[in-house]
Amino acid sequence: MRAVGYQKPLPITDPAALIDIDIPKPKPEGRDLLIAIKAVSVNPVDTKVRQKMPLKAGEKWKILGWDAAGVVVETGPDAQLFKVGDEVFYAGAFDRPGSNAEFQLVDEQLVGKKPKSLNWAESAALPLTTITAWEVLFDRLNINQPVAGIKSAILIIGGGGGVSSIAIQLARQLSDAIVIATASRPETREWVTAMGAHYVIDHSKALSTEIKALNKGAPPFVFSTTHTAEHFEECAKLMAPQGRFALIDEPGSVNIDVFQTKSLSIHFEFMFTRLLFKTADLPEQPRILSKLSKLVDKDKIHTTLTENFGVINADNLKRAHQFIESGRAKGKVVLEGF
Repeated sequence: MRAVGYQKPLPITDPAALIDIDIPKPKPEGRDLLIAIKAVSVNPVDTKVRQKMPLKAGEKWKILGWDAAGVVVETGPDAQLFKVGDEVFYAGAFDRPGSNAEFQLVDEQLVGKKPKSLNWAESAALPLTTITAWEVLFDRLNINQPVAGIKSAILIIGGGGGVSSIAIQLARQLSDAIVIATASRPETREWVTAMGAHYVIDHSKALSTEIKALNKGAPPFVFSTTHTAEHFEECAKLMAPQGRFALIDEPGSVNIDVFQTKSLSIHFEFMFTRLLFKTADLPEQPRILSKLSKLVDKDKIHTTLTENFGVINADNLKRAHQFIESGRAKGKVVLEGF
């Protein structure tokens, strides 16, 4: 089967950074589903893994891809939740070959039924970012559990990104919180507003000053999706006492002491945690995807697809990686078909 992979971490400008390859078609075992891939999306995690992760012992190729929509073509002997012909979408596993291939094996416990109202590309844009945003909003920050005496509001830093784009929508549809998002370019301000943010502020300026100018009070919740280290002290200034702060990037060395006086809590989010540690609530991920499908089909949530880079091959995936690494992307980048 056709696939795209690499053999060692390289900058995306290197010809061998991503290569078109031909590998054997896998065979499902246990609760596996064999999925014929129809569309994939590219996430920042794809670029980070490609830059840093070497092959494991026994691997010939590293195949990336953690978002896909496709059709079940074969099931393992213990699979019970899906049948051949089902149209599905999912975020896959961190420790198995990815979706940048004609066929992929996925544990059925990670899979949801594709929204009926979306096409393949529109569906592939959603799984990883939705699971991430959902876990942040409702598991980590618990935005529907208010901070005593504080009007519910959430600041989402980096509002134009894929995770932020769906987080804005989920917060609007499933909470009473005022949603404030950051954007610094006209096109991202327009996008964030279209996603449903009540207010948009500029993250190229001091966030505490921008929040104060809104005159809506100090938000109890902050979700930082990017450049957390740059905004960390500003967040401590702008947040309400006893608020909750979540992040998904890697801030390096930051001074968490600035959060002490207000008793602010800090929550990391990594959507692969449940799978990597086989936590008791692992089935929550497909439940999230099922809830998402229903919201989409009721026209409550919209796809975050903004760019379709064409068929799935090494050249187009390189373009997608370069685009994401440029920091200019908004929403989600998708590739479709072979």
